[in-house]
Amino acid sequence: MAFLPLWVFVLAGCFSVSLAEASNLSDLYPPLWEESPSQFSDYRVENGKHIINPWVYPDRIGAYRILLNKTASYFEKFAPENELNLLWGLPLQHGWQYSSGRLADPSQSTDCGYESGDHLCISVDSWWADLNYFLCALPFLAAVDSGIMGISSDQVLLLPPPKDQKKFCLSVATCQSSFPKAMKKWKDFYQHLKVASSSFEDLLEYLWAAHTATLENTYKSFEDRFKYYSKPEANFGRSWLVNVKYIAAIEFPTTLIRTHDFQKVLPQRMLVDGDTAPFISDFTELQNMVLLGIKLIYEVDKYTGSLSLTIMETLMKTPGAKMVVLKLMDKILEKATPNFLEIITN
Repeated sequence: MAFLPLWVFVLAGCFSVSLAEASNLSDLYPPLWEESPSQFSDYRVENGKHIINPWVYPDRIGAYRILLNKTASYFEKFAPENELNLLWGLPLQHGWQYSSGRLADPSQSTDCGYESGDHLCISVDSWWADLNYFLCALPFLAAVDSGIMGISSDQVLLLPPPKDQKKFCLSVATCQSSFPKAMKKWKDFYQHLKVASSSFEDLLEYLWAAHTATLENTYKSFEDRFKYYSKPEANFGRSWLVNVKYIAAIEFPTTLIRTHDFQKVLPQRMLVDGDTAPFISDFTELQNMVLLGIKLIYEVDKYTGSLSLTIMETLMKTPGAKMVVLKLMDKILEKATPNFLEIITN
């Protein structure tokens, strides 16, 4: 199937840019990580509840930081310094959204998220921010409910956005009620995390099941946000959502180093009218290549009615297939990246 080599080439570009070991892992952390809350006591308390405002970047990234801190001990058996914690993919993606301007108000009717205005604000009109909300709130609150976080389920509350409040859940109880399937998937992940005999591969399977269930249960509520975006950016968002399903098919290890390297080839700014990969002048060749590949995968998926995804998922159930694909991705990057653009366009 011609689609498989294309998919592997694209993900090789995405996820294996260098795989270089950092001299200091803290250099790879998301923006403002060290300045964000690191424990529940860093948030204010009202009526016995820790109040978190997920519409302010430090508060939301702080929730991730607490989650990474509280789960660190469970990943010690895999590597030191929490580097192989599979939850790193969540805050690192949020950090990329922040640094690339994707958390700002796309309608430009407010100064929320802009350097010239309230640069730490997260806009409820941002499609990226809304989907990320659930990839923060659900894993975070499910961890609280599973007992990993050290507080009871009624001791934390998320503040609502300034509008569309009914689209969001704010506590363990309301998220459990509104998104039971996704919450169960995250709780399954944490339950297996607490089992000493769980392997790295087992945890990857549960993590990606929870991740994809979260997106499937929430993305339709925010289709209207695309009206605020340029056509290239809206298309990129839709394409990225589909591509995540293929990334999930191989259960890619969302560890600190790999995910950090992945960020390097994503668009470092919002796409505007006139941006057409592979001819975006202020993007690197690799960024242009990956953006083009993401679009092609989306189009193949749409043309085949997601049959390509079904075939991919079936192939990945073959014993050893995922490991072979991951190793192939690394080899492709090492030997073929300089000629990648010519390969993919031909």
